[in-house]
Amino acid sequence: MSDPKKPKKASRQQVYTLLVQIGRKDGDGLPDKATGAALMCFASGIDEAEAVRETVAILKQAETNPLDVTGYGTLSEREADGQEIDAEERALMQRALEENSVIIAQMTPFFD
Repeated sequence: MSDPKKPKKASRQQVYTLLVQIGRKDGDGLPDKATGAALMCFASGIDEAEAVRETVAILKQAETNPLDVTGYGTLSEREADGQEIDAEERALMQRALEENSVIIAQMTPFFD
């Protein structure tokens, strides 16, 4: 049991916004005529490289075929770029941080 008087160590984890393109693979759960998909993910990590590695590993475990990952930075980096982040997106980012997880916020299938 932790000492209640001892201050909790600050986490170095941050949440990164990632866009992952996936190709087709048997059992991937994409619509029948889809050629792939784009997944908007929020992933926690000490740095963006760790967030990308964790996201790709989880997507492979989920029987998908990650092809490319584009990083859009942390919440503060996105705000500094002038992006508006709505309350729902912020809540998903907070959940990813609290759970030290990868959250798939949106999936957009590609069709020819």
